[in-house]
Amino acid sequence: MAGTLTLSGCAGFLVPAGEGEPGPSPSRTASTGVHVSPPSPLAIASPPAVRPGESVRPSPTPSAAGGCPDSGLVVDMGPVEAALGHRAVGLTLTNCGGKPVRVDGYPSVQALDENGDALPVKVNPGSSYMGQDKGPEEVMLAPGKTMRSLLAWVSTPTGGDLIEGDALEIAPAPGLEARTFPLEGSDVRMLDEFSMTGWRTPTPG
Repeated sequence: MAGTLTLSGCAGFLVPAGEGEPGPSPSRTASTGVHVSPPSPLAIASPPAVRPGESVRPSPTPSAAGGCPDSGLVVDMGPVEAALGHRAVGLTLTNCGGKPVRVDGYPSVQALDENGDALPVKVNPGSSYMGQDKGPEEVMLAPGKTMRSLLAWVSTPTGGDLIEGDALEIAPAPGLEARTFPLEGSDVRMLDEFSMTGWRTPTPG
């Protein structure tokens, strides 16, 4: 019977197939619990669509580079797209390890200030102006395969004052290894709150 690491909150769970509980260093954002269950059949569906943006910025360079994390999963962030005060980035989750990994949930996202400290920017799983959330897709992600998520925010005040962020700390799920991506440009750094879609497999072609 395969071991399954269940993560609290909306993050779902990720665990190498056929192994027990993995040992990544817990993040400051979540606690974890363990639940054992066998793999189940998967239903593959299309990912949420992204609206064409007004402008596209170069992809940011993550603060940490190197080999594959212990979890076997690594996150990358694409260029920022803009539309009518809204901003969005595509997130890609890749199985960089040698074994299938069960994925079912949402990314973990934290805005950081210039000192690398966490900012009080709310993160909401769900749809936004920039894309529809169809919910997370449960997948045994094979080595080298990817899943996608969309992270969106508003750079004009809708519910209060904006917060200026310097970077985004993004992980496959709370408790797993995160990477830090800088935010460049005043029109991108101003944050209201985040909306994010669940991890889903991309549509072929």
